[in-house]
Amino acid sequence: MSSKLWRNVALAGVAAAGAAVWAVAPRTFNDKRRNFVPSIPEVWYAHRGLHDAGSGLVGYTDIADYGGDNPVSAQADTTERSIAENDDYVSLARRMAVKAGYGSADMTGPIAPENSLAAFAAACEAGYGIELDVQLTLDGQVVVVHDADLLRVAGDPRRIEDLTYDELARIPLFPNGESGDLKAEPLPGADANPPLVVTPSAAPKGYYQHVPLFSDVLDVVAGRAPLIVEYKFSNNRAWDERSEELMEKGHALLEAYDGPYVIESFHPGAVNWYKEHHPEVCRGQLSWPAKLSKNGAAEWAAGLLAFDWLSRPDFVAYDWTGGASPQVKLARSMGAMPVSWTVRSSDELAQCAPYFDRHIFEAFVPDAV
Repeated sequence: MSSKLWRNVALAGVAAAGAAVWAVAPRTFNDKRRNFVPSIPEVWYAHRGLHDAGSGLVGYTDIADYGGDNPVSAQADTTERSIAENDDYVSLARRMAVKAGYGSADMTGPIAPENSLAAFAAACEAGYGIELDVQLTLDGQVVVVHDADLLRVAGDPRRIEDLTYDELARIPLFPNGESGDLKAEPLPGADANPPLVVTPSAAPKGYYQHVPLFSDVLDVVAGRAPLIVEYKFSNNRAWDERSEELMEKGHALLEAYDGPYVIESFHPGAVNWYKEHHPEVCRGQLSWPAKLSKNGAAEWAAGLLAFDWLSRPDFVAYDWTGGASPQVKLARSMGAMPVSWTVRSSDELAQCAPYFDRHIFEAFVPDAV
């Protein structure tokens, strides 16, 4: 190979490396200082609250069902030690929920399902921070729920965006479940096409939890625990009027809230929205190491943090299995705080702890707390 060709190859390599650094670079220190941006408080963050039913619990051993998140880390750890940790976590969630005034110890069904007021109150009682998810209802209310539909958490296949808040308030979470369940049993008619499930005319009797308003969650937390608020969208490749509506309404509630919070999203547009409109808010880019596929190029690129140039995040919330990846190490070296999600056992924590500064957890009780 000629010296000229070697030089061109070297220059191309330098240019590629420079482009990668530019793409992954977080917000600058001067920008943070100029906007008085706070850091993420140093606590453990309970994923969707401290819950006794829902995400991450080892109630099923079917890997396809586990966790409800992504297939990289959604592997059920069914070792004896992990199951014991899971039981301790569920017991703590129930004790803290009862202490906060939700349910009673003799109830066999869930009293603090994921993303419920009871789960958030339980997390506050235990001294944890909280990670939660917000999205819009049909009538434009900001509610706290993770999935696009209610099938996993209520056995109802209808989508959040197709229901009003009044309808959601009459649909109990885990209506026929037991403490420790990973997912709800489908309701009668849920498997029909189209589904035959209808909203009850009145809320069911007895103790129950439903998808809450974000404003009600903020009232319950009342500044007692720092929040990581994830903005959820049905399509992370699109941006429309409802996307803008969620951002504006969600932030209006946070702006009126007297307590510490940071925001995050898988959608670079949502993080960019905060960059453009509220640079004083600590913002984070969610990602995970997606594999390259014919229809998944965008997800693969996002996993490489290739879209961080849009948002210039303060932190990178990354699947706990990817902490040692070059892109996370690079972002960390340039000042982005790495935050793991979702750690579900002490063994997983031991594996990822060297690579992350904050942790979002569930299904076990961290020893350090």
